[in-house]
Amino acid sequence: MLKVILTSLLKLIAWLPLPIIHGFGCFVGFVFGHVVRHHRADAFLALERSFPKLSPGECKRIINTMYRLQGINMGEMIWYSMRGIEAIGQAIEMEGVENFERAQARGKGVIVLTAHIGNYELMPMITASKGIKLSVIVKRIKNETINQVIEKLRTHEGLTFLSTKHAYRDCLKALRRNEAVGMIIDQNMTRKEGVFVDFFGKPACTSPGLAFMAAQSKAPVVPAFIHRKADGGFVFKVHPLMEPPEDRSPESTHAATQLYTKTIEDAIRETPEQWIWMHRRWRTTRAEGNSLVERAKN
Repeated sequence: MLKVILTSLLKLIAWLPLPIIHGFGCFVGFVFGHVVRHHRADAFLALERSFPKLSPGECKRIINTMYRLQGINMGEMIWYSMRGIEAIGQAIEMEGVENFERAQARGKGVIVLTAHIGNYELMPMITASKGIKLSVIVKRIKNETINQVIEKLRTHEGLTFLSTKHAYRDCLKALRRNEAVGMIIDQNMTRKEGVFVDFFGKPACTSPGLAFMAAQSKAPVVPAFIHRKADGGFVFKVHPLMEPPEDRSPESTHAATQLYTKTIEDAIRETPEQWIWMHRRWRTTRAEGNSLVERAKN
């Protein structure tokens, strides 16, 4: 019964005009940001610390816009997924696709570095619309019915979802087939899983998995981010490739992870209202001897 209800709701959303979807998304964002106030205090603190020159009024505007855009993102993801990749192809402007092509020409696969910027949920559809085979890691939802509906919603030709259980091994296989693997590393990690690098001037516990995978596979890393435009469309920016680390040593892995994190920071600075400031990115605090290099030495 739940599956029927969800499927019917998705069809209804696809039938509605996009401006109505945007309006409903604004309402959802308002509820989360002003009524539920989901991590609103954390968002303000993170933004003020990262952009100390912003006035309180500017911070408030950015945070309010962020919540509104997150609501819109969810509605758009459903709307475009139901409409198909042809619809997103008409709304997206591509920049730097030649950077991806240059990286893939090496035959080692491509690791796509991205973050929760703009409507990041649309990236699988965008790559599919351009004939790019992309593999992404997703966590399964405990409710199997909801999980099936979401998987069907996200599924497009050329897109492969990898289970977190064997994700690293499956990513290496995809790279050996000269395919692309998308990785997001702008989320907080535990001390056991992450390495501390500078992010907006403060140590942030970050996954070293991307750097480790690049070193092992020798696949180039290509940063790519989706920025929302003022007219409601999107620009998909593909940046020049980054060489993989020379080896998997702690020093090389740490340096590469810092470089990737700085690249994400630069992208966020372009459109700060489009990043998820409510995510408690600096939640894990540094402890003595916790860095990757220090742990290796000990």
